[in-house]
Amino acid sequence: MKIFLVEDDNQLSKLVSEHLQKYGYEVQVPADFQNIVENFSDFEPDLVLLDINLPYYDGFFLCRSIRQVSNVPIIIISARNSNMDQVLGMELGADDYITKPFTFDILLSKIKATFRRVYGEYAEKEERCLVVGQLKLDKQALTINVKDNTIELSKNEFLLVKKLMEQHKTFVTREEMMEIVWDSIHFVDDNTLTVNMTRIKRKLASLGLENVITSKRGVGYKLIVPVGITHG
Repeated sequence: MKIFLVEDDNQLSKLVSEHLQKYGYEVQVPADFQNIVENFSDFEPDLVLLDINLPYYDGFFLCRSIRQVSNVPIIIISARNSNMDQVLGMELGADDYITKPFTFDILLSKIKATFRRVYGEYAEKEERCLVVGQLKLDKQALTINVKDNTIELSKNEFLLVKKLMEQHKTFVTREEMMEIVWDSIHFVDDNTLTVNMTRIKRKLASLGLENVITSKRGVGYKLIVPVGITHG
């Protein structure tokens, strides 16, 4: 698997690269920081590790730019540890956020978890579509469809919607949902799940399905297919 490491601290970049290479990953560091997106496209990585404070363009701008051309998973690594920075990163399309300083064990676990959910999940042989009423989730295209309207989902959004559809009409706890997407509730801020769920609700509303996901404090989230869409 190929990892694109965008980090301007040469010592940290070298250390991370050497550790990842020991575990069999192919790591590329950009030759310069003026042509990050071009370097990304040429390398075609399976995952991006992205710092925020960079010369020329900050990581938020690069995250958004990469997301415009690819759905490759992006893990932000930054010393900026405020909730606002983390929420902004997720809103711009990042899959995860690690704050500096971090241990290599945590970084490696995040990378492995991302590869498992992004590539292992979709490699399983299973029916392509999951259907609840007229809600249709395409597991290969990562889209959700209502009648003739289709909208794309990020990989995290896909996993969360899939879980809600599989257990529709019953509550799924926040802990379950965090474990599905991030493997361990110990390595993710609760705000990250909230941001993803808000984005999912917004996308469903754009398909004409407002308030189909309900939440209950201390319990979790539940998908309720509205009257008129449910099969008999």
